[in-house]
Amino acid sequence: MAFARADARRRRSVVKAARPTPRPKTPRRNSRGRSALAGPRSTESTPQARNGRVAASRAVHERIGQQLREARAGTDALFALVGDDWLYERPIPERHRLVFYLGHLEAFDWNLLCRDGLGLKPFDPELDRLFAFGIDPSEGAGPKDSAADWPALAIVRRYGERARAALDDALARGAFSGRLSEPAPDDAGAVDLAIEHRLMHAETLAYLLHQLPGHAKAPGPLPAPPPPAPPRRSVEVAAGRARLGRERSDDSFAWDNEYAAHDVHVPAFAIDSRNVTNGEYLRFVEAGGYADSSLWSPEAWRSRQVAATVHPWYWVKRDGGWRYKAMFGEVPLGDSWPVYVSHAEAKAYARWRGLALPTEAQYHRAAFGAPGAPRSYPWGEATPTSRHGVFGFSGFDPEAVGSHPEGDTPEGVSDLVGNGWEWTASPFEPFPGFTPLAAYPGYSADFFDGAHFVLKGGSPRTAIRLLRRSFRNWFQPLYPYTYATFRCVEARG
Repeated sequence: MAFARADARRRRSVVKAARPTPRPKTPRRNSRGRSALAGPRSTESTPQARNGRVAASRAVHERIGQQLREARAGTDALFALVGDDWLYERPIPERHRLVFYLGHLEAFDWNLLCRDGLGLKPFDPELDRLFAFGIDPSEGAGPKDSAADWPALAIVRRYGERARAALDDALARGAFSGRLSEPAPDDAGAVDLAIEHRLMHAETLAYLLHQLPGHAKAPGPLPAPPPPAPPRRSVEVAAGRARLGRERSDDSFAWDNEYAAHDVHVPAFAIDSRNVTNGEYLRFVEAGGYADSSLWSPEAWRSRQVAATVHPWYWVKRDGGWRYKAMFGEVPLGDSWPVYVSHAEAKAYARWRGLALPTEAQYHRAAFGAPGAPRSYPWGEATPTSRHGVFGFSGFDPEAVGSHPEGDTPEGVSDLVGNGWEWTASPFEPFPGFTPLAAYPGYSADFFDGAHFVLKGGSPRTAIRLLRRSFRNWFQPLYPYTYATFRCVEARG
């Protein structure tokens, strides 16, 4: 997800390359000279008011602490799937070795919350820097380090233990009083930021581990043959307005690129009632779609030729038949599973059908309705559960499209949240009124480059709290590894 690339342009290699500029040892300051993580000054001074604030702060610390422990348990379970030797492998050429992520999750929390947020003295500044930043190089321009360049696992794990202990102690002491519930994007809830960072990496780690051979991982379930897909329909969406973004008055955490809420006019269009399946995409492959340059952008066509790509990344052909690379082994290709492809592959298929990928605004109009009474989720206001879709770490592999009709929109459009991120035609750009996070200014702004595209919805490995309407994911168009699918639209009139 987004954090597979976070702070990428501040760090292009590791260990033997130039180190990134260290972040300040004190918290960033806002225009009033206060810490970017500091809460508002209170003018209340009565004993009753103070007691109320103490009780409220304790409750917030306990809630946030529990959420952090749950997020840690999820990433710990992923690392436990592989043996120690495999942690020094690089499953994806454009990404770090797995050992980096083992250190990065703890370094991020420590650097943001303890070192920069509370001004605590670093106990290992070199590892603070080494594990600080991820990378997002272009295709074929990955890092060149060797496994021997990285610290021993015992050192990495000891660093993580100390970082966790410091943060846990700070939470137990209530050290973040006044800092955990600030919703504004310039001084957002710092621990909420760290939790969502870890949850995003829980998804990133899943598709990294997915690339390892089956024998490198502990045994796990294989997906069963899916039932047939429901018929694909074209659902008409009338012209009207769509609400994008998030209100600044909303009192829960959000990233800077989610602000600010604004309405846009969307002309009438028709949208596929479900995602494109493996079976449908196979017809494109067999029809010579990967050999027709007219369907691809010049950059995508060059990349396809260099890599000799002739089918989606998660497919493999053996003994004359197609198989799917599931997390824990190969299985026969499920025709009714959503196809996971890059943006370039999705766009080529859409062109082949004479259609297009939906814009971000079209997605919002189809998924959430009109601005006057927008739905929180495609199905309405009910809290997301397994009845509504495939998300929330429910598994490692997709299910048949349309398997959760309770998650459909009132118009019958399925899986707009879950079972695979939805590629859009929209470049990742700031919304009107964008203001970078003071504590993390490069999170979004570094990627407003026209070279990344917005994804919406979520995958089987997406945390439920990231299913909110305003959340935006983004990736480069040639990246084939993420759990991303698509559907097509057609303009009307």
